[in-house]
Amino acid sequence: MNQTQLEEYIRQPHYRKVMGLPEEVTEEYHMLAQGEYNRNYWFIHPATGKKMVFRINYGSQMHLSNQIEYEYKALELLKESGRTPAPVYVDGSFTYMEQGVMVMEYLPGHALDYNRELLRAAGCLVDIHSVNVPENHSLIDPGNPLRAILNECEEMVCTYMDSPLGDEGKKAKIRKMLDLGWKRVDSLKESSYKCCINTELNSTNFLIGDEGEYLIDWEKPLYGDPAQDLGHFLAPTTTFWKTDVILTQDQIEQFIDAYLDKVGGRFDVRGLRERVHVYIPITCLRGITWCAMAWIEYQNPEKAIFNESTFRKLEAYLDDQFLDNINEIIK
Repeated sequence: MNQTQLEEYIRQPHYRKVMGLPEEVTEEYHMLAQGEYNRNYWFIHPATGKKMVFRINYGSQMHLSNQIEYEYKALELLKESGRTPAPVYVDGSFTYMEQGVMVMEYLPGHALDYNRELLRAAGCLVDIHSVNVPENHSLIDPGNPLRAILNECEEMVCTYMDSPLGDEGKKAKIRKMLDLGWKRVDSLKESSYKCCINTELNSTNFLIGDEGEYLIDWEKPLYGDPAQDLGHFLAPTTTFWKTDVILTQDQIEQFIDAYLDKVGGRFDVRGLRERVHVYIPITCLRGITWCAMAWIEYQNPEKAIFNESTFRKLEAYLDDQFLDNINEIIK
């Protein structure tokens, strides 16, 4: 979507009416950030003076046709936590543009610093995981979560395995790691408690500030075990993504301790620590296979969104030494 298409969309009477905007466009839209599947702008609502985020969706990691509406409904569900952006507007009709659109409140803060602020994320996650999910929820429930993650890994890695651009040595290493992962598929004890989980807890999805801690970017929420979120949050493939940090075993245990302390009886945490340690290596596989897939996609000159820093990180994750280190965690 180019600037002209954005300008055309924000002039649409439907958008302006639902958003409570004046007929004439007086607000200005500024680039905020972009990921692999979304581009975000910010603007000041002229009537309320509030800062808002205008989010444009370019694709779905979950292969959903209603991706932006799925995300919107998850944010509606989580509003009571006080830890996520309140959604204001959604348009998944593709009537006025080829992409889905959502508007939500802007939340203040900076990306999580693992070295100084690691434990601040614990209370944020507990408050989100404490939200009661009604029976008629719209979240996807994967059933056997380890099998679901590994099936996703197999699907993603095909892009790399089937491409002549993929390195044969790396293909062999990744295949070996996946085979090790499948040996763990039935090793997980079922959780007695399920909730809305984010499944993509990178440091840049947290906003840390004087007003508190928030979690943004709800592309892939699921109905699942909170231990799955913790496993993703603590895995080296997650912490290393936007930083150069890999948590020590002591830091991992300290975070789990802080999380359990914050729960304070709000939900059942029996066996959670043990399940986290099952999810960590499987999360590593998800990270590696996604990077392998994305590396091939980045070879396409017509890719809609290209992040130079992301491409450099993909190269780092597919480095032989990094792959060998991850293999030691999975073994």
